Amino acid sequence: MAEKLFSEFPPIPTEQWETVIQKDLKGADYDKKLIWKTPEGINVRPYYRAGDLQNIKGMHSAKAGNNWLVRQDFDAREDVAAANRDALDALNKGVDSIGFRLKKEGIDAGNLDILLKDIDVSAAEINFKGACNASVELLDLFLKKAKDDTRGAIDFDPLRRLTLHGVFSSDEQTAFEQLKQMVEKAKSLPFFRTVGVGASVFHNAGSTIVQELAFGLAVGSEYLHRLTDAGINAGDAAQKIKFTFAVGASYFMELAKFRAARVLWAAIVKAYGVAPDAAAIMNIHAVTSAWNQTVYDPNVNMLRATTEAMSATLAGVDSLEVLPFDKPIRKPSVFSNRIARNTQIILKEESYFDRVADPASGSYYIETLTSAIAEEAWKLFKQVEEKGGYLAAFKAGFIQEQIKASAQKRDMNIATRRQILLGSNQYPNFTETAGSDVTVETVTRAPKASVATAQKIAEPIEEYRGAQAFEALRYATDKSGKQPQVFMLTFGNLAMCRARAQFASNFFACAGFKVVDNNRFETIEEGAKVALAAQAQIVVACAADDDYAEAVPQIAQLIGDKAVLVVAGDPASRAELEAKGIKKFINVKSNVLETLKEYQQELGI
Repeated sequence: MAEKLFSEFPPIPTEQWETVIQKDLKGADYDKKLIWKTPEGINVRPYYRAGDLQNIKGMHSAKAGNNWLVRQDFDAREDVAAANRDALDALNKGVDSIGFRLKKEGIDAGNLDILLKDIDVSAAEINFKGACNASVELLDLFLKKAKDDTRGAIDFDPLRRLTLHGVFSSDEQTAFEQLKQMVEKAKSLPFFRTVGVGASVFHNAGSTIVQELAFGLAVGSEYLHRLTDAGINAGDAAQKIKFTFAVGASYFMELAKFRAARVLWAAIVKAYGVAPDAAAIMNIHAVTSAWNQTVYDPNVNMLRATTEAMSATLAGVDSLEVLPFDKPIRKPSVFSNRIARNTQIILKEESYFDRVADPASGSYYIETLTSAIAEEAWKLFKQVEEKGGYLAAFKAGFIQEQIKASAQKRDMNIATRRQILLGSNQYPNFTETAGSDVTVETVTRAPKASVATAQKIAEPIEEYRGAQAFEALRYATDKSGKQPQVFMLTFGNLAMCRARAQFASNFFACAGFKVVDNNRFETIEEGAKVALAAQAQIVVACAADDDYAEAVPQIAQLIGDKAVLVVAGDPASRAELEAKGIKKFINVKSNVLETLKEYQQELGI
């Protein structure tokens, strides 16, 4: 008979653990020290136990197995033949799901022949995106090539266009008439979906995880409502819907998001009278985050995509696209496409992520997160429904207000470095400059092509990347023809002056300024002399707080008006120093973005 592991150790009740923790905190606030408050408003505890699962039911993936499809998308808007060649090459190198981005003008029988030349529509999943109000015509053409076992999708998603542009492709009535046609025409293809829910747009506009999930579910519910009102069976309608979510950087939260999505969608479909069978199982395509990608230090995008891919695949998505690391900069290269593709293949072939279904099941931590996300998303979803559904809520501006508020919080967290984007607002590559592929459009949150106000149903939301504000800052320096020199005048206690110099070096390098670091000067006179000889535009005093009251006024006198003097830190003597005319300080509470903009302006950039 097998013995229970560790049976010789008695169980320890939670109260006993908490008593020990409070003792170790030595009076410090438990919530401030140990509770993580997520942007979604969820309080994450430092540990979880079996008791935390007692009130959690049904928080598991409805999907059997975990053999997700490795997807890669190709732009066929300008060169159909090139898209076909690239897709065939990818199919021969491990991809089993392909997507083609199309434009309305290119949708005809001839171009579709070229696009699908030598591609077996039964051997790989075939997806089309961007066809918009030409989707019905595209489906008619594809039906002539498809087979009974063809898998894939046309992402006909009129509410996505409304969300991003403020208008439908044609008009509201036509959009929902086409929605019905897309479902009816594809009845003969049981594994081919013709209605898309592009929830990733919310993530890429700066939403929280809860908002992306809730609003995505609201779009799906709106489509179900419209289709059933048009006489389509709810089960048939549900089987034609494909959800696309982004997967962001919060590893466990994102994993829990996908698990919560399946549970909530099953509840929504059940409300339409659909039995909990295949029709109720959410079909999820995931795309690694475009919001997280950066132009500077772009190789880091590979690392971001790897952890994002892990979250999605462990959560049991049906297919995944890893965005190439250089996508924000240029048309992805052969190398970047290969890295993106192989990221997933390694997770399958070397890490065996496809061998276990729902590995997070039973985890006290992830099950609790799944439950919390589901609860918060359901609350927000019900708010949308109470306003009349997604379309009505969007017309009223509710969706936009919610996303704008969270995006502003995220932007402020990046500006103040409460959220780190490696290589952009922290630890930048000091020697990097913008390459020829980087343009002002790349780093600027430029508005989309304007739509006449009279045509707009509502104001659209804006997709952007979180790093763009810092990238625009650095790009301005790179293209100015100037590179201000920032000199670290280090003195006093070695440990403190080095810590302050490292902080200040990273601070100013985020703007593309040239940093001149120094180990430690024996005297401030020596440091000031070297700084003036180097013709530095900015001199940063780096020392312990106690040294500043006496030394900084001397430094100010030594360098005069030949350079801008900055103090690294927030010393107790700050008011005293400010009274003597020393006004510039940088510290961990600084708004890095706005502060660097001020220095650029002062230096004529």
